[in-house]
Amino acid sequence: MNTLRRTVAALAVAVAAAGLTALAAGTANAMPTDFNCTSGQLTTKLVYGGAGAGNREGFIQLTAKPGETCTLPASLPVDLVGAHDVLVNQLPADGPAVQLTNGSSAYIPLHWTAIEAPAQQQTPLAIDVTAPQETTPRGDQSDPQISVPWNLGDVDASAASHTIDVGAVTPGLAPAV
Repeated sequence: MNTLRRTVAALAVAVAAAGLTALAAGTANAMPTDFNCTSGQLTTKLVYGGAGAGNREGFIQLTAKPGETCTLPASLPVDLVGAHDVLVNQLPADGPAVQLTNGSSAYIPLHWTAIEAPAQQQTPLAIDVTAPQETTPRGDQSDPQISVPWNLGDVDASAASHTIDVGAVTPGLAPAV
């Protein structure tokens, strides 16, 4: 009877130890799925969205690199490079965060005018987006600043209408014309 108790007790200890080892291994290998994106996890490009009646549309498209999973908040800081008279107007973004995984995309809508005389227009050199995170769950670090060369034409720089409106991060591919 004593031998049977010792055998059962030893078996119970072995099963508990095996369970803890499996739990620890699973935890060590798991990556969080709600980790904010770094610039190193994304590819970024500008997409032309069309023009009409002096208005222009474009999009900043952000795509997760293969094997990457991360989250973008509803709003990302955006700034222009090289168009000193054009202001960036970040529209309120109360929407949900967008999860990107393994090649999926999200976009940021841009709207501006380009109707003034050429002397009152400026062409930005680039548009900068700041990624919400600098370090991945694996510990990889990257500069949060993402700079995309501007290829969407002139922007009205007159005092009456000199802004680019920036919308919320939206899941999916940028609508292109």
